Amino acid sequence: MIDFNQYKALTFDCYGTLINWESGILTSIQPVLTAHNINLSDELILEHFAEFESALEQGEYRRYRDVLRGVVQKFAEQFDFEPTTHEINSLADSIQHWQPFSDTVAALKSLKQKFGLVIISNVDNDLFAFSAKLLQVEFNHVITAEQAKSYKPSLNNFRLAIERIGIPQQQILHVAASVYHDIVPAKSLGIATVWVNRRGEQKGAGAALPAIAQPDLEVPDLQTLVSEINL
Repeated sequence: MIDFNQYKALTFDCYGTLINWESGILTSIQPVLTAHNINLSDELILEHFAEFESALEQGEYRRYRDVLRGVVQKFAEQFDFEPTTHEINSLADSIQHWQPFSDTVAALKSLKQKFGLVIISNVDNDLFAFSAKLLQVEFNHVITAEQAKSYKPSLNNFRLAIERIGIPQQQILHVAASVYHDIVPAKSLGIATVWVNRRGEQKGAGAALPAIAQPDLEVPDLQTLVSEINL
């Protein structure tokens, strides 16, 4: 059982946790594949996305916009088609239209009454700015991959967040939907974690690579977390 009174800050992954990135990814990539007569299930598209994105985030840092362009190009290589410039840019350009989950905004506003709120996201500063408007709360800190010059699950992103927040990490609770990107690295640093299991009983790990870790708490959505805290 988590004693929520010991925490002063909640750190959040954004895409997949607050913003419905799987819907955004599918809405962008499916039309590209269809235009080239390629028929893949949603599940397979997300599996390929997870594989391609992870590979492109390794090694020397590149901006997330370029990672997403690379994802489209890898789909093209895998399925042997020539994407247009518009298609290459479409996934990155679509982020501005990705929507919060239905419970996100109300939950963030409730949580803001008790905790400092912090974003730790694998994204560019300018791309997150689109999402920030939709989330409708002011975050105490926003740590992006562009600032860290690395991508989760790199521990560097979490260490930068701890440094910026400026409180003992025992007072930080990390909330995220991706076991691979978030729960595993946060736990390895001794940060308590809440796994928001947005996929529920759906097969596979979706747009993130599969991974195994034991979070301190599992909830199906953010509204359940608010209820657990009794806000």
